[in-house]
Amino acid sequence: MLKSIFQLERSKYAPKMPKALSGSVKVVEGGRTNSIADQQEIQKFFPGTYGMPIITFEAGSDGKSYPGLNVGVILSGGQAPGGHNVISGIFDGLKKLNPSNKLYGFLGGPGGLVDHKYIELTSDIIDEYRNTGGFDIIGSGRTKLEETAQFDKGVEICNKLGIRAIVVIGGDDSNTNACVLAEYYLSKNTGIQVIGCPKTIDGDLKNEMIEASFGFDTACKTYCELIGNIMRDSNSAKKYWHFIKLMGRSASHIGLECALQSHPNVCLISEEVAEKKQTLEQIVNDITDIVVKRAQNNETFGVALIPEGLVEFIPEMKVLISELNDLLAEGHAPAEKFQSLTTNTEKRDFVIDTLSPQSSRVYASLPNGIARQLTLDRDPHGNVQVSRIETERLLIEMVEKRLAELRRNGLKINFSAQNHFFGYEGRCAAPSNFDSDYCYSLGFVASLLIANGKTGYLSSIRNTTAPASEWIPGGVPITMMMNMERRHGEMKPVIQKALVSLDGAPFKAFAEKRDEWAIKTSFVYPGPIQYWGPSTVCDAPTRTLILESGK
Repeated sequence: MLKSIFQLERSKYAPKMPKALSGSVKVVEGGRTNSIADQQEIQKFFPGTYGMPIITFEAGSDGKSYPGLNVGVILSGGQAPGGHNVISGIFDGLKKLNPSNKLYGFLGGPGGLVDHKYIELTSDIIDEYRNTGGFDIIGSGRTKLEETAQFDKGVEICNKLGIRAIVVIGGDDSNTNACVLAEYYLSKNTGIQVIGCPKTIDGDLKNEMIEASFGFDTACKTYCELIGNIMRDSNSAKKYWHFIKLMGRSASHIGLECALQSHPNVCLISEEVAEKKQTLEQIVNDITDIVVKRAQNNETFGVALIPEGLVEFIPEMKVLISELNDLLAEGHAPAEKFQSLTTNTEKRDFVIDTLSPQSSRVYASLPNGIARQLTLDRDPHGNVQVSRIETERLLIEMVEKRLAELRRNGLKINFSAQNHFFGYEGRCAAPSNFDSDYCYSLGFVASLLIANGKTGYLSSIRNTTAPASEWIPGGVPITMMMNMERRHGEMKPVIQKALVSLDGAPFKAFAEKRDEWAIKTSFVYPGPIQYWGPSTVCDAPTRTLILESGK
């Protein structure tokens, strides 16, 4: 494999670890735990793994020996920086416990377990991928482990390879499935343990015991470099407004973190939009007001950050999308009528005439291109593919329309806009020092949870705003994070997504300054991720983590 000078130097980096993991460890168990909500229902689904204690690993004195065991690892869902270091941590942890231990990687995600596609991960392979971004060591996939037939196929290959534990590296849905798998294997006395590791750049898999999902730190720093570059260009040319859509369909953590680091003129937080029941018109008017005020200060430029999932949080848009899903459902008469129409104008008029009065008004206000996206781009379930909606372009066009109205009333103002979407740019970046250290420790802890017979746990590292040596390693029962939610028409147990808290310190810090940032050019240029240099620069955690910890 050809490597750049950066890769060669970065491969030498030795991740920092909690001091408690440097030698022998002892297991400290807390009291019985409960799910975050719906306790009785969750316990019915998980009678074997419900109520288990929180685990903490502390420095021990006895040199306990562990029998040999084989472990399988799965990368599930979208990529996040640091996944390779999780696997490296698992591998090194297993070899430290017993040199005869083996690690197998299932190829292409959970489907590799079901289809019996795997490789043995040797030291030669692992060493090629230390401190690198991406999931290419074994690949990832989005197959959901939900059916007993899938679970049983997993048992077959585990028995064939002598695998006694599986580590699932994934987000909230993947680790919900990991918990279901753990419960099933326990109930069937298969002897196969299941451990999860918290991954998602969106930052929505966290709670009091999981302070951060891995990859969030690196992704935000990557986006912040790009945002800072655009801010510098904007402040240099002084003629463009840049509307930047950022990853985060279900939560606005990325947008909020990037705002805290870079100080944009506008940053929309989806959760606030939903809480205040803001309409699309109100959002557009608010942005337009900022554009006008800055122009009156001779600053006809700016930067606006837009979360990917914004449209689903605008109440009237959420209702519109729901009505469109019903209206255009395959096999229904309205959908057949819609498909029989030949021109986009006819289709637009048909939708306007068929929707409820409120949704009809909202749909009619949308630019033609966005309106067409809402009716053409469907997922396999017949729903609008919200992530494909160019929300940043929608807002630009609607601000332009509003400014045109103001110009007709005598306001003289220039407005030129550029649109961007920063998404895949952050998913496979070389992990920051924080993510390199954090991920390696998560993997190492996973090996300890397995060695101590645990199943249905998520690997946990706490106290993450302190130096890595002071981090607190342990494990959290996955059932502790669960509640009941409606999925595909049925109530199901799932890990509760962590949305941006409007009462939380990060949002309050942003809200306190945003009016100032809106009018004044207060841009901050974070620059690229630093891998070598002073710890204050290279090892710094996100602003979100610092504010949440009260530091």
